[in-house]
Amino acid sequence: MIKFLDLHKMNARFETEFQEQFKLFLDSGYYILGKEVAAFETNYANYCGTKYCVGVSNGLDALILIFKAYKELGLLQDDDEVIVPANTYIASILSVFHTGLKPVFVEPDIATYNISVSEIEKNITPKTKVILAVHLYGQLADMSSINRLAKKHNLLVIEDAAQAHGAKHINKAGNLSDAAAFSFYPSKNLGALGDGGAVTTNDADLAEVLKKLRNYGASKKYLNDLKGFNKRLDEIQAAFLNIKLQKLDEDNAKRREVAKRYISEIKNKKITLPYYDNSKNHVFHVFVILVEDRTSFINYLKENKIETLIHYPVAPHKQEALKEFKSLKLPITELIHKNIVSLPISPVISRQEVTQIIQTINAY
Repeated sequence: MIKFLDLHKMNARFETEFQEQFKLFLDSGYYILGKEVAAFETNYANYCGTKYCVGVSNGLDALILIFKAYKELGLLQDDDEVIVPANTYIASILSVFHTGLKPVFVEPDIATYNISVSEIEKNITPKTKVILAVHLYGQLADMSSINRLAKKHNLLVIEDAAQAHGAKHINKAGNLSDAAAFSFYPSKNLGALGDGGAVTTNDADLAEVLKKLRNYGASKKYLNDLKGFNKRLDEIQAAFLNIKLQKLDEDNAKRREVAKRYISEIKNKKITLPYYDNSKNHVFHVFVILVEDRTSFINYLKENKIETLIHYPVAPHKQEALKEFKSLKLPITELIHKNIVSLPISPVISRQEVTQIIQTINAY
């Protein structure tokens, strides 16, 4: 069986370093917001090209803390509108709800699956205060156009870069907006061995508020300036991320190699391949195709011992949790969620496995 993603194989490459680092961590006696978190924040800010990185508990919390911080700074208030891509993972939208803001669902571009800039402009109202740009599946949204539009309407731009570690167009993901949220969930291109997240920004005031908010609102121990949370990045996860960060660009290059093979060698008219311009703006967190009669296709691959996943089977506005939006008419989003399938892709998938997947799909 070709696994969709072999996390054990991916992390086994670092096992010796992980064990050494765990012993250092254990011996240090310092387990919360210690030198490993500080080192990772410096390393990841340098990697993204930003002035600041704030390590937090996960990607959803990264977004929540950004919105909360902007409210503390007086740039957002309850019921302000946040434009979001309609076909994103539900976490993007939950972050808006959990901070007292209102999501406005906008259709994607069918070619890239990322939010359509022309559709953003159609949905801007006097209540609009933020564009939340999601780099879905690892491909950068059209940030040049989004930033121009935001400047024209005096809007904040926030990146949900949870799937796009290392993607680059002029600047890297995380340095293309006012603030960016990252997830280090184990399956991400830069994945921890548990939950983890971060915010990157060039805004000193925002970074200061974020650091307080993640740690009970405290500026110093027992001195609480804000009504904060406990949303810190774990020290041991930061230590593991420091190790894995060193291979991120190399791993992303391997993902792009696999993607290029899929795009050039899959020759089946039943399959719609993803748009890719051969640049570094895509890091292929997942490789997503469109196929009619998805169930038959998935079953066919399963019979041929190839695992797949669906990112994501149900559109957010069709979820029970967001039932107040179920009457929205979002045909492009619904088409995507009905027909998408994700093929295996990772830095450790073998050439032979990729060949087998291509040949099997071509025979479908």
